[in-house]
Amino acid sequence: MKAARLVAAVAVVVALGGCGGGAGTGPGDGAGDDRTIKAFDINLQPRDKIKDGGTLRWGINEFPAQWNRNHVDGNLAVAASVSNALLPSPTVSDEKAEISVNRDYVLEAEVTDQRPKQVVTYTLNPKARWSDGRPITWADYQAQWQALNGRDSAYRIASSTGYQDIEKVARGKDDFEVVVTFARPFGDWQALFGPLLPAATNRTPEAFNTSWLNKIPVTAGPFKFGGFDQTAKTITLVRDDAWWGERAKLDKIVYRASEQDSLIGAFSNGELDIIDVGPSAPDYARARATAGAQVRQAAGPDFRHFTFNGSSELLRDRNVRQAIQLGVNRQAIAQSDLQGLDWPIALLNNHFFMNTQEGYQDNAGALGVYNPGRARQLLDAAGWKLNGAVRQKNGKTLDLRFVVPSGVQISKSEGELAQSMLAQIGVKLTIKAVPSDDFFTSYVIPGNFDITPFAYIGTPFPVSSSYGIYANSPDGKTWNANFGRTGSAAIDKAMSRAAQSLDPVSARAATNAADELIWREVNVLPLYQRPQLVATKATLANVGARGFYDLRYENIGFMR
Repeated sequence: MKAARLVAAVAVVVALGGCGGGAGTGPGDGAGDDRTIKAFDINLQPRDKIKDGGTLRWGINEFPAQWNRNHVDGNLAVAASVSNALLPSPTVSDEKAEISVNRDYVLEAEVTDQRPKQVVTYTLNPKARWSDGRPITWADYQAQWQALNGRDSAYRIASSTGYQDIEKVARGKDDFEVVVTFARPFGDWQALFGPLLPAATNRTPEAFNTSWLNKIPVTAGPFKFGGFDQTAKTITLVRDDAWWGERAKLDKIVYRASEQDSLIGAFSNGELDIIDVGPSAPDYARARATAGAQVRQAAGPDFRHFTFNGSSELLRDRNVRQAIQLGVNRQAIAQSDLQGLDWPIALLNNHFFMNTQEGYQDNAGALGVYNPGRARQLLDAAGWKLNGAVRQKNGKTLDLRFVVPSGVQISKSEGELAQSMLAQIGVKLTIKAVPSDDFFTSYVIPGNFDITPFAYIGTPFPVSSSYGIYANSPDGKTWNANFGRTGSAAIDKAMSRAAQSLDPVSARAATNAADELIWREVNVLPLYQRPQLVATKATLANVGARGFYDLRYENIGFMR
């Protein structure tokens, strides 16, 4: 879903509100130059300056198995970077997070009634077709709503946000008019139905869960699926000559998956044209030193964080989670992570808004301050008593698993810093490195960890992009995109108030009320907003650090 935050082992993001992380001046890079922090940095060029043809070699740090991005296992940044070239979305965002219809798929989308119920009417582009030749119609929208509304738990969805508020999706005057009637108001309605999947792969739980497993069965974009190479870990996309929009400039895009620490080597050696550098000062310096290359930097809605697993036997007690949080010196971690990245170091004290966004306020209070003394008191009160250097209770040792993707040095460094900090309050932290391809599907999503660091890729929609991360389980077992596996009725109520409000001021107030409750619950511990850092060949155009800007894949290419 367009509204859901995507997860990434290295790249991070939260997007909210209409703020695009506006331009400002950041610190210099040590060479005496002033660097401007941009809303987006993609070497934006008109199509007539782009060569026809060529192959783009794009380095990625995971090789997903699940390609249904609305599925909990497919809610990944890597999957988005591939499938955004292949699948429909009714809206697009510019660098200021302003939303407009994507006219390749939708000619109009507007609220056509507000009383007694909110009604949104979509007029579809009749030229739009799936790669199997079928037109994209109202039936695809209806099937997507039925799959994602949360009423059938057999659909392993990432989030039901927005879809759960829809009463019905109906055919309008013809197959190319979609009438969506909401049971409750939903302010972020423009976030829905992206990416859109064909009705056939949404109609049953089995189709939803398995149709996109290790395959991309159908497309409807400027590119189409060319093939997987499981040995070489490549995904090939080729120009789709049946595409009704502007012809793609590139012949092919070949994505190559590798551990993060080897991507920079391949880029420096000229084997790749673009990689996400991630918050790594050594990789950043190496990429900047690569001949014929540049690092594009933008103020995306990105934030780094630790997720605490509230279903873990050792972290079920909220007081213990609060103690661990108080025992983590976030400032020290931020300084370590961001040193050398030409980026201001400021702690993030909100789960929804970035520091510079309208609506941001510090809701962390005392729970956001490094306080090892208070942490010790909470652990003592919870019955975890020191036995030598490490605390024990009922014969069990307070030994937490800090799970990180292998090859991501920053995650390992964060673990080592947290290990030292938590030792001071009698908590043992064991760092467990796991294969990057398995990090989310085998560890994060099923809750096979105690604490883990990663990032979210979001959208320009405030609550709806984050709702699923903090939504309470309906049955105590189904957590969908809430990897912290903690929540409450009060948090859900506040987020629902925010989502249903059509007044931005009221929505921001309700969002901050939810945020304050989440700080007490200790689910996600925000660290800092970080830059998007993307290394590219200097001649590559219309791609890079995109901020809120939705890439137009048909315009990506090499300059003449």
